[in-house]
Amino acid sequence: MTARNDLHEMTISELGQLFPIIIKDYSDKWSDLYKEEAKLITDSFSQTEIVKIDHIGSTAIPRIKAKPTIDILLQVTEQISINKLKDTFKLLEYQINARPENPPPHLTFVKGYTKYGFKGQAYHVHIRYSGDWDEIRFRDYLIKNKAIAKEYESLKLELAEKYRNDREAYTDSKTEWIEKINKLTRK
Repeated sequence: MTARNDLHEMTISELGQLFPIIIKDYSDKWSDLYKEEAKLITDSFSQTEIVKIDHIGSTAIPRIKAKPTIDILLQVTEQISINKLKDTFKLLEYQINARPENPPPHLTFVKGYTKYGFKGQAYHVHIRYSGDWDEIRFRDYLIKNKAIAKEYESLKLELAEKYRNDREAYTDSKTEWIEKINKLTRK
């Protein structure tokens, strides 16, 4: 791999080698890690800027294996400054994960990624305006439906083996299954 100074300069292939898909057994500590990070985040903003903060993603679903990345959905008011979000998360040692196809406030900030690989706990914070988001309904549905959660776990294990070094293909390959569940939860 060519030495690069910044993760944003790396190709998808280089990132896949540096950050392989690894699925781990469920851990009770994931909930505690979320709570600690949620407090750090909410303490960095005023109560008038934040609507709600939620633990989402597979680490929020008890008893299933997951990538040990803590996903957080931070819903903010429309009055919040996008620059304040960027500056505050930078102070909290997050990097912006630029997605030009998703205009602000659909921002994602990541922590735990370095040009040498993972360092410490990995977090993804997804910023959105207040709304009825699929991620929350998906999480709640899988928590209530243990057999469906185990089906999702099996899919993730299969895809992690197939796409160990291709995060994009791993994520894309789950989309159809996730959307099927999201359609159920919207009814």
